[in-house]
This record gives sequence, structure tokens and C-alpha cells, in this order.
Amino acid sequence: MKKYLIIVSLLASFVVADELKDILSTNKEKLFDYDLKSNKLNSDKLSKSWINPIHVQYSKNYTTQFKNNSKANGTFSIAIDQPIFKSGGIYYAIKYSSALRKANKSDILLQKRKMIGDAVSILFNLKKIKLQQKKMRLVIKNDDINIQQIRNSYNAGLLDSTFLDQAILKKNLDEASILELKSNFIELKQNFSLLSDKNPNRVKLPRLKLIGKKRYTKDNIDLKTKKLRLKVSKYNTKITRAKYLPTISINGQYIDKSSNTILSNPIAKDHYYNYGVTISMPISINTLTDIESSKVENLKAQTMVLDQKNKLEEEYLWIVNSLNILDKKIALARKNEKLYRNLYRVTKNLVKAGEKTSSDANMMYNSLKIHELEEDIYKIDKQLNILKLYVRVKEVS
Repeated sequence: MKKYLIIVSLLASFVVADELKDILSTNKEKLFDYDLKSNKLNSDKLSKSWINPIHVQYSKNYTTQFKNNSKANGTFSIAIDQPIFKSGGIYYAIKYSSALRKANKSDILLQKRKMIGDAVSILFNLKKIKLQQKKMRLVIKNDDINIQQIRNSYNAGLLDSTFLDQAILKKNLDEASILELKSNFIELKQNFSLLSDKNPNRVKLPRLKLIGKKRYTKDNIDLKTKKLRLKVSKYNTKITRAKYLPTISINGQYIDKSSNTILSNPIAKDHYYNYGVTISMPISINTLTDIESSKVENLKAQTMVLDQKNKLEEEYLWIVNSLNILDKKIALARKNEKLYRNLYRVTKNLVKAGEKTSSDANMMYNSLKIHELEEDIYKIDKQLNILKLYVRVKEVS
């Protein structure tokens, strides 16, 4: 039952995360749609590029060579010159275009996923800054209490002015920090508006779970794209080799000279056909170099796939290690929270006994809330790290 609940929880987190696939603005969505359509059309065009065009020509010329009047000479023709065998080149050209379409599509989808990830990351960071602002406001409240306590001690001659100067300087630095957070918040909202039409305050953020290493590798769009690029390179190598092998072409031409009134021949036909078969093979000094170059590109593509696999393992390990460190920070924040909760309880009792002031109790309460906020901030940092994995895997439907 517990295992079932874990699976349901994971699926729910994926579904919520992929609901954010609609977070991009209408214009951004249109741009990606246009890229996908353009990719498909270019692929269709490339898959038919081995089919040569049919040339249709009509010409009409006039001459004043004859004394009586000018004469017209008209000719209409249709001609084709089409390869039907290119030592496998036609087959691999079709395969090449299909692989290239898939590779480019994968690239476009990855760009879209990363842009969605950028938008979601901004939302997490906006929430994080709000928490940091709350934390800094509590810190500044404690700064005020500390300054007042040091001022009282200074007025009583118990401390010199150095302690007061340092306390005032710390408050100024903390106030500068909260202004910096405000500036960052405005910048992030501006960046979000460039990616999405949605109100960032109304978008529900997902609660992401760590993806398994096997799944991250299996569904990784980066790796999928590299594998597709390897196929493209493989077919390109075969195309390169085929273009230096024999090619068989058929050619035909239909000619109509029935409107030719200048030179008439009672034996020749006014409209007729020319047709034949051509076998050709180019001989180039760069043949071996060209083929070898395509092989090197294929080896490079193979190495890029292996390199990407290693990179995924390192990325995943880095994320896991980062999450472990954040878990330790969360545990430490909880420990501090428990400590300050006890200190706050003790301080309140001391206030009742007249041994402490209400300012001391307020300072302990603020410190308690600061550590509670730190725990929430670390949790957002965990979500930001897990998000780096989500944006590189295909959508869950």
C-alpha cells in the first residue's frame, strides 16, 4: 500500500509539472509551432530532393530574313532527366531527411522545455525572494532591538561607541540587502512577463519529486537528440559514399515544332520524342577525402552520444549530492528552530519573572521565525535543483 501511494504521488507530481507546459505566452507558443511546421516542411522538401524537376519550355522567335513579311518560329518541349538508381543514395537520402526531421524536432522540443523550465524557475525564485524578504524584515527588527539594547548600555557607560556603530552598520547592510531583494524581485517579474501571459501570483507551483536515474537517462531529450544526430551522420556517410558510385538516369524529351513556318521538312515530324538511359560516375580527386571526412563526423557523433551519457550520470550525481546537502541544511534549520522555540519559551517565563524584558522575548520570537523561513527557503532550493532534471526529460502524458 505504501509503495502504491509513493507511485501515485510521483505520477501526480509529474502531471502537475507538465500542466505548466501551457505556461508560455501565446506568441512563444506560436513561434515554437512555426518552428515545428517549418521543420516538417523542410524535411518533406528534402525527402523529395532526389526527384529532378520537369522542364517545360515554349519559345517563339521572329525573323525578317524574308522579303514578303516576318516569319515566326515556335517550339514547345517537355524534358526530364531523372536518376532512378544512385547506388543506394536515394534510399539513404530519404532516411537522412527523416532522421534530420526527428533530430531538429527534438532540438525544438528541448528548447521549449528549457523555456518552460526558465518560467517555472522564475516562479520558484519569486516565492523564494518573498520568503527572504520576510526573513530580512525579521532580521531588521532584531537589529532595532539590538541597537536599542546597546544604546541603553552605552548610555549607562557599560559599552563604548564601537559596539553601537557596528550594530547600526549591520542594520544598514541588512536594509541594503532587502532593497537588493526588491530589485531582484522586480527583474524576475519582468523576465517572467517576457515568457508568459499568466499572472505569477495565480500560478500554482508543482511539488516536484526526484526522478529516478534510469528514467532520467531513458527519457532525456538531450541524449535522444544526440542519438538522432548520430543517425543523421550515419546516413550522411552513406550518401557521401553513394554519390561517387554509378548512377543510372532516364531522360526523355517531347518536342512540338508544328508552329515552325520557317524551315519545313516533309520527311521530319513536327512533334517527336527523344529518350534514353545514362550511366554516369564522377571521378574526383577529393573522393576519398570527402568520404573519410564523413566517417570522421560519424565517429564524432558516436563520441558525443557516449559523452552525453557520461554527462547525464555526472549531472544526476551532482543534483543528488546537492539535494543531500540541502536536506542537511533543512535538518539544521529544524534543529535551530527547536532550540529557539525552547529559548523563546524560557525567555517568556523570565519576562514574567521580571528577569528579562519583552524586547528579549521579541528577539527570540523573531529568531525562531527566521529559522522557520530558512527551512522553507531550502525546500525551494531543492525544487529548483529537481527542476533541472525535469526540463530535460520528455513530457508525461
